[in-house]
Amino acid sequence: MSAIRAIVVDDQTVVRAGLVNLLATQEDIEVVGEGADGEDAVRLVREHRPDVALLDIRMPGMDGIRATRAILAEPANRTRILVLTTFGLDEYVYDALAAGAGGFLLKDATFPELVHAVRVVAAGKAVLAPDITRRLIDDVNRHRAARAPVPDATDLTSREAEVLVLIARGLSNSGIAQELTVTEHTVKTHINRLFTKLKVRDRAQAVIAAYELGFIRPREGAGPHGGGGADRRAAVPPFERR
Repeated sequence: MSAIRAIVVDDQTVVRAGLVNLLATQEDIEVVGEGADGEDAVRLVREHRPDVALLDIRMPGMDGIRATRAILAEPANRTRILVLTTFGLDEYVYDALAAGAGGFLLKDATFPELVHAVRVVAAGKAVLAPDITRRLIDDVNRHRAARAPVPDATDLTSREAEVLVLIARGLSNSGIAQELTVTEHTVKTHINRLFTKLKVRDRAQAVIAAYELGFIRPREGAGPHGGGGADRRAAVPPFERR
């Protein structure tokens, strides 16, 4: 199999060099370019057409969010975006999700977590760092749970709604197929349809939609990290299962 082609863009030289050197140790990952800001990211994607672009979320000039929008707006773009952040969940992460980023990882992630995230995003799946996942759920519960379901939710069939809940619980396609006693092909069909109806790009956005639409409910009491938490049955694991 061909190696995953990646670019690394971060305005901090030491951080960027460290990421490049770490990824270069993997036989299945090839770093084809590196840059210091969003404009570099857009240029590198146009030049190299990488499978994955690792972008710092906050950079001078064009930041990671605007770069994500610009990259994903390119005709026939196939590059997936993995956002790196020091700050955990904030409005920038929501903006990047809306822009279509396929994953988020904190810069203090371990090397195995980083490599796994690159592979998962390259495969077209979504990945969220554990801390970001927890805060995402807490924030949705605190600020968004009271919102009524958007009209588009009524377009979902009962089976599509089931699939959405299982996505939010962190099940892979094969796991969903086993849960519903259907084929993986059928699961993929349901996922494609519900993504279209909800106007979401990937699993990361689907998880948010599941909470916003009330398909997953918070439970009262302290979560595993303190404060309000999500129902354990609906907990989202840090990484997409294979």
